[in-house]
Amino acid sequence: MKWRGRKRSGNIEDRRGASGGMFRPSAGMGGAGFRIPSGGRSGGGLGIGAVVIILIIGMALGVNPLALLDGTLGTGTGSGSVSRPLPNAGEDELADFVAVVVQDTEDLWTDVFAQSGLTYTPATVVLFTDTDQSACGLADARTGPFYCPGDRKVYIDLSFYEMLRSQFGAPGDFAQAYVIAHEIGHHVQNLLGVLPEYARSIQSMSQTDANAYSVRIELQADCYAGVWANYVGEENLLDDGDIEEAINAAEQIGDDTIQRRTQGVVVPKTFTHGTSAQRKTWFERGYGAGDVGQCDTFSGAI
Repeated sequence: MKWRGRKRSGNIEDRRGASGGMFRPSAGMGGAGFRIPSGGRSGGGLGIGAVVIILIIGMALGVNPLALLDGTLGTGTGSGSVSRPLPNAGEDELADFVAVVVQDTEDLWTDVFAQSGLTYTPATVVLFTDTDQSACGLADARTGPFYCPGDRKVYIDLSFYEMLRSQFGAPGDFAQAYVIAHEIGHHVQNLLGVLPEYARSIQSMSQTDANAYSVRIELQADCYAGVWANYVGEENLLDDGDIEEAINAAEQIGDDTIQRRTQGVVVPKTFTHGTSAQRKTWFERGYGAGDVGQCDTFSGAI
């Protein structure tokens, strides 16, 4: 991906090296949020086009999604978790990369929202080391990047990218960019305001049904990441092999692939993100169409 020397987003909090580990989530809180799986863990509101978007969070952990949406679980950075400005451009290559990718997502979604008469409010991306506090509980490097609706922030320990390469077999800068675009896709879902209605209905769902809804949400975020990849391509910012890197990453973090790797057995009813084939299919659909209207994962088979 052609990213060096390009505009960086200003919506980055650099908490790397801060002492965020003193915070501990209260009972039932830990790990809530939309995470890239790492083997360790309808109705009202605004819409874009004809897409019906449903957002869920923390079901398996007993977290009340309404509390996350209104921020009642806390939105402060916590004692000792101090943000500082990003290093100057050119001084920290990986931080520059993240900030450029985030800026590209902001450019895309600002345009998409404007086409529907809406205003896009960017997410903040938090860079941290080891652990940090989020409104959804403890941000922990071991559980991978995640989006927290409670504070509208994406949390990422950049060491995850080494894990993505060495443990998941997904190297390359565009694999890394795909992870960011996927999490920003959850932010887009959150902005549409459908979580309260879904939170009311989830109380009567079985865990299996809740997991199935989670899969559809994650696949839509994959499709949105594909739409972003299409946008980057239209801007002539792709290098040879970039799309293949993203597709490989999507396949490597499919539920079936991760369960087979970590447990030796695949249990479909526990899937929360989708199979490798599904994740590949929906990323490719978004990339091929470049249209969020093609990302309705809630109608029909997936």
